[in-house]
Amino acid sequence: MQVEETKLKGCFIITPAVFKDSRGHFFESFNKSKFEALTKANGDFVQDNQSFSTYGTVRGLHMQVGDSAQAKLVRVLAGEVLDVAVDLRPDSDTYGEWFSIRLSAENNLQLYIPRGFAHGFSVLSETAVFAYKCDNYYDKAAEAGIRFDDTALDIDWGVPAEAMQLSEKDLELPFLKTK
Repeated sequence: MQVEETKLKGCFIITPAVFKDSRGHFFESFNKSKFEALTKANGDFVQDNQSFSTYGTVRGLHMQVGDSAQAKLVRVLAGEVLDVAVDLRPDSDTYGEWFSIRLSAENNLQLYIPRGFAHGFSVLSETAVFAYKCDNYYDKAAEAGIRFDDTALDIDWGVPAEAMQLSEKDLELPFLKTK
């Protein structure tokens, strides 16, 4: 496993060691002791989530706040997505900055997103299966987020606007307010 910190402190790209042969491949998708040693982050995940989405779907930008804040370890089981993390930690030097990466079943990359970040993804393939671990349980009362199309962020989701599929809930999220 290799770990590389992104431009956002505490947000890491994780590349597993993949072993291939004529039958296919194998890799360890999570190892708590290696994860904690390499990231210095807590690897006590308590909930796994999975979604299936079609091309153009944009999910986000979501987060949990307060005592229900969640760190996430995300990956793609089938297809390809553009994964986006936005630093919303008020005291962070990179507050309001974002990072994106293509995650796919082909590259097996994972992204660790610490607490205090909003998170979302867009589906770039015909379909995608997206999986993520959370270090805290989902709490509907702690839901928060920001608009996917906030001009203060200017995120290129890799999908033409006319092809984007969004939930009503995501369209009602507020815009980012500057520090």
